[in-house]
Amino acid sequence: MSEKPTRLERTTTDAGAEVAILTFAHGALNLFDQAMFDAVTADVAELVAAPPRALLLRAEGKVVSGGVDVHVFEGLSEAEGTALWEGLFAAIAHPLEALPCPVVFAAHGLTLTAALEIALACDIILASPKAKFGLVETVVGLTPSMGGPQRMAERAGSGRAREFVMTGDLYTAETLREWGVVNQIHEDVDAAARALVARLADGPTRAHAATKEIIGAWRSGGVRHADSVTSAVSGALFETEDLQGAVRSFLDVGPGKATYTGR
Repeated sequence: MSEKPTRLERTTTDAGAEVAILTFAHGALNLFDQAMFDAVTADVAELVAAPPRALLLRAEGKVVSGGVDVHVFEGLSEAEGTALWEGLFAAIAHPLEALPCPVVFAAHGLTLTAALEIALACDIILASPKAKFGLVETVVGLTPSMGGPQRMAERAGSGRAREFVMTGDLYTAETLREWGVVNQIHEDVDAAARALVARLADGPTRAHAATKEIIGAWRSGGVRHADSVTSAVSGALFETEDLQGAVRSFLDVGPGKATYTGR
């Protein structure tokens, strides 16, 4: 087992856009014990302090994660349990969702509990055909509490989310693609995810951030609320170098030739 349960690397695309890659590397099962939660918390804080143009979350080993180390839950009082989930929302799920860049999750194998809840906080989920997914907290009398049920409901519908959580069954990548949870399935999911992240990083990332903000408004308040923020969020793009340069490029040489810097 590596000394640090995660690895955060930064690299650049051929076009010079910065990409961050956060890898789970915590033994055979990549269990979310306290050390893993602490490492992911620190990594997310670093990403918030210095956001890349795009982010990939992935894992090493046979599985993405076998779930949470149950010792994390042992002996907790009601107040301590409440504080645990409040802290994980504040330190991982919410700041990950709020990053002003595309966030892609690559699932190459079994993806359980906390890892799946983190995936559901990402923008795009890619999976291998062999990947399986589950929120299996029922085995310890718990419901998933890092946002899994509600984010599953947002993507798949409330009825399917209740089935998924209450049964605690494992579901295939193909089933979750049919449900709208998994976006794409690839035989070499790691290569596909890296290629997608590079493509997104090279694109108009200020516009991607605006897209996330508008959809975030819809998630919290519906279409009318999203409408109420869209004008200002989109209007701000007209003063970015990316939009101004892309408009000039379109007029001069046609569509698809612009380059972007994230400014």
